[in-house]
Amino acid sequence: MALQPSVYRVVQCVKFAGYDVNRAAITVLKALRCNTGLRSAAAGPLRLFCTASPRAVRVLYDGECPICVKEIELLRLVQKRRAGSVDFVDISLPEYDERRYGGVSYEVAMKEMTVIDENDKIHRGIHAFAVMYKAVGLGWLARFISLPLIRPLMDHTYLVFARNRLRWTGRDECTTGHCAKRDKRAP
Repeated sequence: MALQPSVYRVVQCVKFAGYDVNRAAITVLKALRCNTGLRSAAAGPLRLFCTASPRAVRVLYDGECPICVKEIELLRLVQKRRAGSVDFVDISLPEYDERRYGGVSYEVAMKEMTVIDENDKIHRGIHAFAVMYKAVGLGWLARFISLPLIRPLMDHTYLVFARNRLRWTGRDECTTGHCAKRDKRAP
């Protein structure tokens, strides 16, 4: 588990000052980093370095695509043991705001799978799947689809799926990938 950047800076400052930070101290800092419910006197100053949660991978998916929704449901089940590691963002909701997701517009996200990693780097296509699978705990699958002999086949297969998924899921009026966002609030 990596230290939060602010906690890491504190550890580096302590090391720089000539103090040896042992493994136990680092473990304590890691344990306290996001436990804002602690009431002990020692936890008070450390709360300055806490964050509400570690930065999560954000998966942008089409909530009106039955195939996409099934995969997201499966991945949510898989990631239950890794709470907070992935945020699944339904781009078809009226609340979707591209400014919160690296400027990825609804139209761009509709064209192919888009994932934003912990460092705000945007990944698309099969590489996005690899980032997503790794984040939910399916690193073996991420490595498999990234193998040199498998990747070209996956790229081609996904390209065919991405071009046809709207038609295959009964949304013929939206076959260009430039769909008008539906207002789900309307009756």
